[in-house]
Amino acid sequence: MSNIQIDFDKQGGLVPVIVTDYQTGQVLMLAYMNEETYRLTLETQQMHYWSRSRQEIWHKGATSGHYQAVKSIKTDCDQDTLLIAVEQTGAACHTGANSCFYTDIF
Repeated sequence: MSNIQIDFDKQGGLVPVIVTDYQTGQVLMLAYMNEETYRLTLETQQMHYWSRSRQEIWHKGATSGHYQAVKSIKTDCDQDTLLIAVEQTGAACHTGANSCFYTDIF
């Protein structure tokens, strides 16, 4: 693990997290982390997010059983966005879909 410092200050204490399937590369979801959920994710190797609507920590899978095990974490060039590859158990989307990105626009 590197000593890269994620910049949580640029966006009000949150950073966007793009989550992909570690085997297929499919984008599963977009969520947000604060410093605490980032630390929890690193410690447990299970995805933890900050729920903006509920204003609380959200351990992905804690109520649904649809856990996300961390396989790799990357940051962008500004260190204010994360790209995390996971092993998804069950559906990633709260609708029951494999990915949150299933609606075609164009």
